[in-house]
Amino acid sequence: MNYGLYLSASGVLTNMYRQDVFSNNLANVETAGFKRDLPTIRQRAPESIEDQFGSDVNKRLLDKLGGGVLAGQQRIDFSPNPIQKTGGPLDVALDSPDTFFVVTDGNAGGDQNAIRLTRDGRFSRNDDGLLTLVSSGHRVLDTQNQPIRLTDTAPASIDGAGRVMQDGQEVARLQVTSVSDKNGLVKQGQNLFRFDGQNDLRIPAQRTSVRPGFVESSGVDPITALMQLIAATKAVTSNGNLIRYHDTLMDRAVNVLGRVA
Repeated sequence: MNYGLYLSASGVLTNMYRQDVFSNNLANVETAGFKRDLPTIRQRAPESIEDQFGSDVNKRLLDKLGGGVLAGQQRIDFSPNPIQKTGGPLDVALDSPDTFFVVTDGNAGGDQNAIRLTRDGRFSRNDDGLLTLVSSGHRVLDTQNQPIRLTDTAPASIDGAGRVMQDGQEVARLQVTSVSDKNGLVKQGQNLFRFDGQNDLRIPAQRTSVRPGFVESSGVDPITALMQLIAATKAVTSNGNLIRYHDTLMDRAVNVLGRVA
């Protein structure tokens, strides 16, 4: 086989994966509370080592080239994002970078499989009088793991302690939670996180205060994301060119050198 052809192909596939991740980051540069993804690359071992063939098929010169590259584990950057003022009575930003709002896509909060976490604090009242996420319509849960119901007769607001207020009375309190292991959170779309597996990773938050009238901005810097996307695109193009070079060399070897011989 043409060893260089396969090495170049692995470079194309891996950098196309990086291209997809950076494109998604760039597309969410204006998404409130968005946490950017970090792609990683790992080196692939030579075939004789990866398949444990031993010294029988070991080729010292080829093994020095390695086995190309593979996409590594994708991580989420949970670094704190800047917050921006909106003035909305139902807009809130979390004070702690380690906490999340709790929402559900079910009718109640008792189903663990329906529990979702988010950093997006843009809330509104839906037609049923429930406090929901503006972006997805998911129901916001209170400290009792129940959807927050508002009356239609009075404007609602949220104070710094996370209390939902109407007519000067506390209707409910936002559930603000930490998690025991952030690596156990998986993105599921709509700017939400779910648990990876069946374990509920929620633990009591040490700090439950919020910033009324603010929202957390996206964690994506547009210039950095654009430069990363350009670099990944160039890497795809470079490896694609190498594939064409290898193809040309094989053509010459078969149709020119072979004919001369």
